[in-house]
Amino acid sequence: MRFRLTADQRALREGMRELLRRRFGPQALRAAVARGGLDRELWRELGTAGFFALRLPEADGGVGLGLPEAVLAFEEAGRALLPGPLVATHRAAGVVPGAADGEVVVAAVDGQLVEWLTEADVVRGDARDAVALRSVDPLTPLHRVPGPGARADPVAVLLTAAEQLGSAVRTCELAVQHARTREQFGRPIGSFQAVQHLCAELLVRLETARAAVYAAAVTADPADITAARLLADEAAVRGARDCLQVHGGMGFTWECEVHLHLKRAWLRTHRAGGGAEGEELLAGALAAGAG
Repeated sequence: MRFRLTADQRALREGMRELLRRRFGPQALRAAVARGGLDRELWRELGTAGFFALRLPEADGGVGLGLPEAVLAFEEAGRALLPGPLVATHRAAGVVPGAADGEVVVAAVDGQLVEWLTEADVVRGDARDAVALRSVDPLTPLHRVPGPGARADPVAVLLTAAEQLGSAVRTCELAVQHARTREQFGRPIGSFQAVQHLCAELLVRLETARAAVYAAAVTADPADITAARLLADEAAVRGARDCLQVHGGMGFTWECEVHLHLKRAWLRTHRAGGGAEGEELLAGALAAGAG
């Protein structure tokens, strides 16, 4: 099956990329790391652009699009390393007044991480006993809500996969760009076979994850979503690690965004629906289908 974007979908993706290029490019990303906190002006601008209301019906003041379009928008957010509780606020549109327009909403679920709790305008759930954690990602403050854990929301799982996919796209771009311009022994490092293999593996994992994420957005099947999330997590984490290898020691410096992609990818793998939880859900679905 071939998944080809429509003209409207391509326009949505390009418009989102242009908005983020203009408002949250590499310099703004570094400034956000140094400054800390959430950029409320940018958050409201996302609301005005319809980012949070993409799937809200037009009759309710939304854009009236579907899950595939939301995946494209979240892919671009992941590519730009856009900070903030994007998934939680998007899921709250139409339920929490103001969420669609840029109110900051977080979801406190038993046994799960809560991102940006201290910046929230609205908290869905009980976060009174949430415990602050030290986050590996300087752009994502974390708390954990105690409890036995709850079943992951499939839409939230898929949108996280889309963010991971976008991060994998960006690290692939950065690796190829560096391989073409960085020279050793009088020639670009991309001419060396070891670097070529790293870049090729980056692309293979990225395109495999892209096919799975786009397909899951169309089918909305929980097993497809889980598989897409696992593949996207792998593409994001291993892609960032391989990109670091291409960059060498420079990739670990604050001047380079590669290490920020790796840290965010690590953090996203700990959201509900990934890792061992996702593997168990997928194994159960496959076993049920075989039976």
